[in-house]
Amino acid sequence: MLNSFDDFKHFILLMGVSGSGKTTIGIKLAKKLDLPFVEADDYHPESNIKKMASGIPLTDQDRIPWLQKLSSVISHYPGGCVLACSALKGSYRNILASRLNRPMSVFLLQGPREVIEGRMEGRDHFMPPRLLESQLETLELSPDIHTLDIQNSPDQLVDEVIKILNIERS
Repeated sequence: MLNSFDDFKHFILLMGVSGSGKTTIGIKLAKKLDLPFVEADDYHPESNIKKMASGIPLTDQDRIPWLQKLSSVISHYPGGCVLACSALKGSYRNILASRLNRPMSVFLLQGPREVIEGRMEGRDHFMPPRLLESQLETLELSPDIHTLDIQNSPDQLVDEVIKILNIERS
């Protein structure tokens, strides 16, 4: 057993393309584990938001200052937190983890393209569905990533994360 809910202190990254459910799952998971929730989109500079809203994919030059800011933000939670962030490249995930005092467990929310597109079309968000392709092309997988199927319910996904982390309710 890794820990109980009462003493669980960890950094959890929920990553994936826009529309994969990072925020929905992150809020539920953070509540269940009694950890702070951090929404990466809240830290984008206005220039990034305008660029994406115009249908222009972000470059590494656009993303790196944002990721460095996020790394600083989450490092101020010494007991851990749940972070919802696209973090599509390994180098991005390395930046996020660079200031942490504990390991970061990474979970990729993944599912059929048509499901993600449907979600993107049905919400009010600065990221337009036409940028999905650029995100899918950017996605880099690594062996340390746990993949979750977004076709499962949010509650099932939260339970799956907890099971993977081997946390037992005390």
